[in-house]
Amino acid sequence: MTRAPVATRLPPINVRRWVNSPPLTPESVRGRVVLVDVWEYTCVNWIRTAPYVRAWHRDYRDVGLTVVGAHAPEFAFGRRPENIDRAIRDHGLTHPIAIDDDFTFWRALRNDAWPARYLFDTDGRLVDRWVGEGDYDRTEAEIRRLVEAASPGAALPPVSPEVTAFVTTTPPTYAGITPETYLGADRGVPGTYALTGDWRIDGEYVELAAGAGELVLPFTAGEVNLVADPGPGAPVPVQVLLDGNPVGDARGADVDPAGRAHVDRAAMIRLVAGATPGEHRLSLVTDRPGFRAYVFTFGP
Repeated sequence: MTRAPVATRLPPINVRRWVNSPPLTPESVRGRVVLVDVWEYTCVNWIRTAPYVRAWHRDYRDVGLTVVGAHAPEFAFGRRPENIDRAIRDHGLTHPIAIDDDFTFWRALRNDAWPARYLFDTDGRLVDRWVGEGDYDRTEAEIRRLVEAASPGAALPPVSPEVTAFVTTTPPTYAGITPETYLGADRGVPGTYALTGDWRIDGEYVELAAGAGELVLPFTAGEVNLVADPGPGAPVPVQVLLDGNPVGDARGADVDPAGRAHVDRAAMIRLVAGATPGEHRLSLVTDRPGFRAYVFTFGP
């Protein structure tokens, strides 16, 4: 599919509010290289890119780079300031963040995906765009080229350790793993998961309405994550079973040794990591009405 042409110049950054910075404009950053990182705090693909974005801000801000993170929400809870501000703290983001709740800047960029990186030169002209994960070495090489062109002879820092590690590591393959699986009525695909108990299906999510409930998901992957919201009963304990047994050593970082995830905020929860190759069945069991599940994402 051919993408629509994107903005060729840095457009006005008209957003609801700013974090870590006073409002920035194309005029106020003229003379600096600008990297715009379009992100969403529960997006697993952005979460995997975040260390590189942090590194570029850390290493190049003092030699002419301005990183602008533009947060555009995928779900309604992503418009709550307390959720976004916690995510900014949790991910250690110290660069300027534009809170684009109304997708005004998103549309001005003519963006169409999370995450996306736009690199502009010192005159505000678009140099390149990257969508999704990867190409971190190319991004940093272009940052270095533009910074050096703006200040010939200036001493550049070494290539970031994050990118150095990236280019010396074999990238994982996502071939054959289960695709992103939405649960709500708007984007959910019938038959991709099963519910037991009293659940309500909304446009964005499924919600346990009463009593105890179970959500069962067949999948092929080594890693499983879930975007979830505990609702008013936070924190919500969720028992995680893999192939009918406690998840054990295959538990993700947000699951305790007893096989429970304690969902205390609207966020991406890491449920499974290091499952053996092949087909599996994930079961999530909870007895807290109000618990909402939005989308499963996967990794090798």
